[in-house]
Amino acid sequence: MEYGLIGEKLAHSFSKEIHGYIGDYSYELCEIPKEKLHDFLTEKRFKAMNVTIPYKQAVLPYLSEISPEAQKIGAVNLIVNKNGRLYGYNTDYFGAKQLIERANVQVKGKKALILGSGGTRRTLHAVLSDLGAGEILTVSREKTPDTITYEEAKTLHKNAEILVNTTPVGMYPNTDAIPIDPCIFFNLSGAIDVIYNPLCTDFIEKARKCGVPCANGLFMLAAQAVQASAIMRDISLSEEKTKEICEETYKKTLRAKQNIVLIGMPTSGKSSIGALLAKKTGKVLYDTDALTAAREQKSVPEIFALGGETAFRAAESRTVRELAGQTGCIIATGGGTILSAENVRLLKKNGKLFFLDRPLSLLSASDDRPLSSRRAELEKMYEKRLPLYLTAADERISNDGKAEVAADKILEKL
Repeated sequence: MEYGLIGEKLAHSFSKEIHGYIGDYSYELCEIPKEKLHDFLTEKRFKAMNVTIPYKQAVLPYLSEISPEAQKIGAVNLIVNKNGRLYGYNTDYFGAKQLIERANVQVKGKKALILGSGGTRRTLHAVLSDLGAGEILTVSREKTPDTITYEEAKTLHKNAEILVNTTPVGMYPNTDAIPIDPCIFFNLSGAIDVIYNPLCTDFIEKARKCGVPCANGLFMLAAQAVQASAIMRDISLSEEKTKEICEETYKKTLRAKQNIVLIGMPTSGKSSIGALLAKKTGKVLYDTDALTAAREQKSVPEIFALGGETAFRAAESRTVRELAGQTGCIIATGGGTILSAENVRLLKKNGKLFFLDRPLSLLSASDDRPLSSRRAELEKMYEKRLPLYLTAADERISNDGKAEVAADKILEKL
């Protein structure tokens, strides 16, 4: 093996794809159980390996030297094999620093709370310290000489200005959890979440609603990979070139992982445009109406006939919750999916919502659509739902012509 990533569980890692965007070299994911780690590191059958949970500290005894950043943090995320001697580095430091600076979170002189007391906390503490934070407190579930509790954070430290989440709380598949509500901090001026799946955690969504600069961990992941790649292959890059590659890698990763979610009225073109997008991007297309019917083993009209709209909406929401955890796909929603604010919230976690704005004059009533089988019903529905589509949408796409044109407009907006 030349290059890769070692860890205990890597099923949801983005690293292989990210390194594929950076350069033309072999990079593999290598899940190693704890009892096999010693053999792997002593056999040394690799050129360089990234290291992730739970081995960032466990590998330290096997290293001949470690970089200054890794020494300061007490953990490595990259091992390079130089003629049989293993050298350790910490490129998470670089990634975290780049993330904070790119998000325009101003740290100097500010009071910062780091949520979590695990290994990633060490990295963020070092970065915040070097960026000149005025005070840094670690928040943990249990009180220790080095940490405060979440209750103390909520009552005694509501004047904190920077919040950084280094816990797995809110990470896929448990995406409804939140470590702490950012909105209770009245001086909040920035928030960072190192989680990158989902792309938008509830923690970041709440911080965004508070109107402060914030970002998730995807750019950190991309940036650390860029620096790791340069070290692995012994390539020297200027600061300007490094930043350029970081930005390109991040954008490629986001484009690949972010779901394209199509919302709009019945007959607005969601299915046809979704099929075109799937062909153009290679992403898998999911249709919420079709999946709901398959799950319920009944057609949409049959679900309505047996349980009414209430039964259908409940079934539809179950489908949406399942799909919202996917990444890198296209989701064509039912016309009424946006009637539920919860559906919209879930779809935004990993998706960008595109409203296919087709003029009412071009929409069609249909007998197979229980709520818009007649023209008058369709017109009334349009009037009611238009404001909801506009509120939910990240982008408004005019679809008054060829579907191909609308599909290309969506791709331009990604």
